[in-house]
Amino acid sequence: MGDARLLRCANEVNTFNTPELHALLADMHDTMQAMDGVGLAAPQIGVNQRVVIFGVQHNPRYPDAEPVPQTVLLNPVITPLSSDTEEDWEGCLSVPGMRGLVPRFKIIRYQGCDEYGALIDRTVSGFHARVVQHECDHLDGILYPMRIRDLRQFGFSDVLFPGQNVMDE
Repeated sequence: MGDARLLRCANEVNTFNTPELHALLADMHDTMQAMDGVGLAAPQIGVNQRVVIFGVQHNPRYPDAEPVPQTVLLNPVITPLSSDTEEDWEGCLSVPGMRGLVPRFKIIRYQGCDEYGALIDRTVSGFHARVVQHECDHLDGILYPMRIRDLRQFGFSDVLFPGQNVMDE
């Protein structure tokens, strides 16, 4: 947090299925896997492109989370399908050691392309919707603390959740 690269809008991907794009995705997958993460955006590793990856089947950090398919999403567009929101705790690899209660739309439609340029169009809710919104925020220079309504619900993970092994997303 504080790195200017995380506060800018990322550039669209104009060329698909390139060695450079595949190398970026491999780096992102390795980083996400090493951190037991469920999502990662290219700006988080210093690459100013509209690329996010996410997915989880079973993760000890999120034992109650429903499965989210492993997805590569380029140039995403999110459309809320309702004005209904819900708050839940979020963390981030770019804001280590902290958590905050963040409002997110309950139901969204997201569209974009995979690494080969094939169209993706999904309507999702719950944890899946939260992960997509969190990761796509990174593409617009938004970190989750900027979305917190009540800063009394933001702090160090070990203080907010003493005795729990709460990790960053």
